[in-house]
Amino acid sequence: MHFKIEKKLKDSLGRAGVLTTAHGAIETPAFVPVGTKATVKSLLPEEVKNLGAQVVLANTYHLYLQPGDELVAEAGGLHKFMNWNGPIITDSGGFQVFSLGAAYGKDFSKIIRGTEPTVQIPECSSAEDGVPRLATIGNDGVSFRSHIDGSLHYITPEKSMEIQHNLGADIIFAFDEATSPHENYAYQDEALSRTHAWAKRSLEYHHSKPNKNTQALFGIVQGGLEKDLRKKSAEYISTLPFDGFGIGGSYTKEHMELTTRLVNEILPEGKPRHLLGIGEPEDLFMGVENGVDLFDCVAPTRNARNGSLYTKNGKINITNTKYREDFSPIEEGCGCYTCKNYTVAYVSHLFHGKEMLAATLASIHNLYFIINLVKKMRQSILEDNFFEFKKEFLKEYLK
Repeated sequence: MHFKIEKKLKDSLGRAGVLTTAHGAIETPAFVPVGTKATVKSLLPEEVKNLGAQVVLANTYHLYLQPGDELVAEAGGLHKFMNWNGPIITDSGGFQVFSLGAAYGKDFSKIIRGTEPTVQIPECSSAEDGVPRLATIGNDGVSFRSHIDGSLHYITPEKSMEIQHNLGADIIFAFDEATSPHENYAYQDEALSRTHAWAKRSLEYHHSKPNKNTQALFGIVQGGLEKDLRKKSAEYISTLPFDGFGIGGSYTKEHMELTTRLVNEILPEGKPRHLLGIGEPEDLFMGVENGVDLFDCVAPTRNARNGSLYTKNGKINITNTKYREDFSPIEEGCGCYTCKNYTVAYVSHLFHGKEMLAATLASIHNLYFIINLVKKMRQSILEDNFFEFKKEFLKEYLK
């Protein structure tokens, strides 16, 4: 893997670059569509490519359980298995450890309200709310029960690397422990020590295998909402010979910008940075301005399946009655296949009729919107008008 910075934003950490992988180059900053189970829901790989996507992300945990990483390896790796000839990223499964543990049974997302009670839960406690945890964390690794059939599994940093080697993605992530942003300081510090130890073990295993020559390994910065722990993590992870870095964990809105800036001021400038699980337009602008090169998020496709569609004037709910007789496109001037060929009324009809095509047409629009919004951010950096573009876009989008 090779990363080249083409231009830097004045008076900020933002930059435009090119990240070259074994399966092609990624012009950064870039948005990475999420194909959790080796598929971007409701879309063909060819459709995803036609939307402008340069790279996709698949989920290590889910593919390990189904169909199995060894089967994917027998098929020739993820690229052949899912018919995607561009770069692929896989996560480590660390966030699923959290979602199956402390957050299991909770309505949890990457961005939360600062006082949201659903995540103010002790990571190591028993299930006082009556919801049994599916994951148990120890210093060596994590034991968990499959959400599919209840079978027992044990994942260590070495096992996570082995799985990701079998999957064969171009960029893989070190095994880490994500925590609730409201976990107490003592536990955040304990979890961070575990993440750092696991990072080193992930590196040692990865560098002992031939895959080190074809797969780039990124380390993950954790630390919750604690400024000193985030600083400590960024400083430690940056000393290790990773090919790039991820910024992990969950955030309150007010802390995400501070955390991103703090971390990226410490991480090596010449290596790529990935803000994990973030994808709303205002957050993408924030990340780009503060030195993020890659973003991934399920929001565009998940929102699409629920009828929430992006426009330059904000999101709309296409199931609302007023759209039943609207014969205009979702957004005038949009270059996506949906807007060029179908009306709001037709897409609304598909949702009300519970037709499968509804998710496809909505996902095409939402992914096109987000992917190309980040491409426009990149172009605005190259043309020295990023801040003007940001101001104009958010003025309309957030009004």
